[in-house]
Amino acid sequence: MATSSTDYNFQEIEPHWQSFWEQHRSFRAENGSSKPKFYVLDMFPYPSGAGLHIGHPEGYTATDILARAKRAQGFNVLHPIGWDAFGLPAEQHAVKTGTHPATNTQNNITNFRRQIKALGFSYDWEREIDTTDPKYFRWTQWIFLQLFKRGLAYVDERPVWWCPELRTVLANEEVVDGKSEVGGFPVERRNLRQWVLRITAYAERLLADLKTVNWPESTKRMQEAWIGRSEGAELLFELEHKSLGQLKVFTTRPDTLFGCTYMVVAPEHPLVARLTTPDHRAAVEAYKKKAAAKSDLERTDLAKGKSGVFSGSYAINPINGERVPIWIADYVLMGYGTGAIMAVPAHDERDYEFAQQYDLPITRVIANDDGGDRLPFTGDGHLVNSGPYDGLRWEEAKKRITAELAQRGVGQATVNYKLRDWLFSRQRYWGEPFPVAWVDEADYRRAAAARPADVPPNPVTFTSNGVTHYALPLPAAALPLELPDVQSYLPSGNGESPLANVTDWLEIWLDYTNGAAVPASQPRPAGDTWIRARRETNTMPQWAGSCWYYLRFLDPKNPDAIASPEALRYWGVPDLYVGGAEHAVLHLLYARFWHKVLFDLGVVPQSEPFTRLFHQGIILGEDGEKMSKSRGNVVNPDTIIASHGTDTLRLYLMFLGPLEAMKPWSMQQIEGVHRFLQKVWRECIGPDGKVNPKISAQAAEPAEVIKVLHETIKKVGEDIEALRFNTAISQMMICANALQKSPQVSRSTMLSFLQLLAPFAPHLAEELWQRLGESPSIQAAPWPKYDASKLATGQVKLVFQVNGKHRGDALVPVGLSQADAVAAATAHEKVAPFVTGRTVKRVVYVPGKILNIVVDN
Repeated sequence: MATSSTDYNFQEIEPHWQSFWEQHRSFRAENGSSKPKFYVLDMFPYPSGAGLHIGHPEGYTATDILARAKRAQGFNVLHPIGWDAFGLPAEQHAVKTGTHPATNTQNNITNFRRQIKALGFSYDWEREIDTTDPKYFRWTQWIFLQLFKRGLAYVDERPVWWCPELRTVLANEEVVDGKSEVGGFPVERRNLRQWVLRITAYAERLLADLKTVNWPESTKRMQEAWIGRSEGAELLFELEHKSLGQLKVFTTRPDTLFGCTYMVVAPEHPLVARLTTPDHRAAVEAYKKKAAAKSDLERTDLAKGKSGVFSGSYAINPINGERVPIWIADYVLMGYGTGAIMAVPAHDERDYEFAQQYDLPITRVIANDDGGDRLPFTGDGHLVNSGPYDGLRWEEAKKRITAELAQRGVGQATVNYKLRDWLFSRQRYWGEPFPVAWVDEADYRRAAAARPADVPPNPVTFTSNGVTHYALPLPAAALPLELPDVQSYLPSGNGESPLANVTDWLEIWLDYTNGAAVPASQPRPAGDTWIRARRETNTMPQWAGSCWYYLRFLDPKNPDAIASPEALRYWGVPDLYVGGAEHAVLHLLYARFWHKVLFDLGVVPQSEPFTRLFHQGIILGEDGEKMSKSRGNVVNPDTIIASHGTDTLRLYLMFLGPLEAMKPWSMQQIEGVHRFLQKVWRECIGPDGKVNPKISAQAAEPAEVIKVLHETIKKVGEDIEALRFNTAISQMMICANALQKSPQVSRSTMLSFLQLLAPFAPHLAEELWQRLGESPSIQAAPWPKYDASKLATGQVKLVFQVNGKHRGDALVPVGLSQADAVAAATAHEKVAPFVTGRTVKRVVYVPGKILNIVVDN
């Protein structure tokens, strides 16, 4: 018992029960329990120096409520937490301060851990993981080696975003308006040697298997768009100067080939230099330099004007032999299709705009069936100006033209994906080192002969200064490959990370037979199995550690595998995964890719990592704007815990509105939630600090109270399962009002009510449970069950209005009080957006008919 005070003293109660849970290992999940399992997971946080923001506990509270309820319902619950701790921010802090990134990272983790424990979340802290821990990233490196051995990892020179100030490569998502997301420095395009993962090999499965998961439809659509499957044809255009070869294009509409009046190649296309004639070279080079400063988003923005430059060369249209000029324009990307297009300005908005700007021919080849002649026409229709295909529907013409070109050897039907292979290199220090060393061909062959199971038959190579280097995967016995200490965290500036400057770590003698390595500064050890090698200097991106972390939670201390087969079979994958919609594409797509590879290897028994996914909404400031320091509208969880308590914060975050909705913070409404908890306290504890005398085992409460209780047990249980926490809280408020009005309350009724409240306000529920004479902890009590025979039968439809406008309705008990009606209305998912964060000026209530809430505008 935390205190004998008569008041609801959350400042004593909450630390007391947090200590109790920790001492008693209350939330420890058991591997292989006879209970049914339930695995609920939050997207783990990056431990920034700023600490938790209010958006973290919103999602974490939701999963915690579900986890606590599932335990009470008899499930063996796995609810873990960890840290996604590699990444650029920690490295930049190290550059500025000289402090090792690990030191700053651990300080941030310590602060995050303190804040999360203060929020009372029922995490199994014995399974805590950290992606920067060598015991963890050993297995990240191991997974990379499996990708390498299956031919899914390769090296290529790629145009990448290079930040001269940060001296590193940035991913597309780290570049905003031509500047680095961190620091706001100008970036440019450069070709650099990069590790790339062949995610495109899984494109079809990644797309098809979206049908098998319970995800928000909007997230599925985003992934479908990112993968971007399109059926069409690859066509070969002979170049006018035959010595230059052919130009390959992909098109979804080969039926419009007769309307091709020019071609466009991306500025990065490898044929640009050969296509450019001497009299156009200066203009082309200037244009390429200008295009290199633009992001892909800028280049493909339909709202922006199109620009380009003529190469001086021509191609021959394969369908009619006409001469077609070849232009260079940045609205075509090298990363999609072949980096070249056949332009049909009569039937494509971008091509039409470009053709008008440069006075290029426009030939209509698809006629609108309705007889209209507006251009560009992008709808369905029949062919015109297309020789023997005139009059055919476009679908039939597409098949016939593709077949004719295939028969002539200049075309074939194909499927194309917008998805590009995953650029997996970073020129940084603070990331997982690649478990790879570079050797010459002779040493590669020796290693392949020594360990053929580890060295793939098709070598990964790159050539520098005329010398070809071969990638040799480190044996598993050499893992984890840890980061060395460095004198400077600045990248080398030549495209390599700071690791390129650590000679003793970089240059090694490697005994591939047993995985031993010694610095090359030492004499070559005795024996003929030693190989001179140079370690890879790039590190993995932050995405690497987050691709598989949900699996390590199953068996986090296992030294021999990602997780034991038994743990993988028992726990499987998360039954519910909750996190922000900002990760709808990249993190989720990358994790799905890695999981499918592990599935193909027989490591995991399921083909998808997250069967059910939910995105919590964004909490805005009280001004209705996104929270930011510059606006001064940021809410610090520590501040709310100190002023109102953890249970109030948890309850309020869930009462704000539907979990998935965007909603503003309101200090006025949090006071109302705090008063609700105080009311619950007073109903249980009398003014003398003892149990309220109205509560007794022999109390005979009115039938209406019993009805409301069983309605509440039913609704709260169903709402928790459906993640409708705001309506569950509203129902508990209705029940609390009924208990307050009743002259007597049976002890069993009050205990049942506390059990329903416990997942939402666990500290208060634990304290009152014990004060009512029950043994700690309320966690051990089974979830209450409702009696259908005692549910209220008298219900009526109540219409909800806000400022006189109909916003929703609900079935409510006959005789519902005005206070309870208002609570039901404000929790209603269609009404909440119109009242949340606004001051209620007046309420007009006609019982059983209408409730009108008048709010300020």
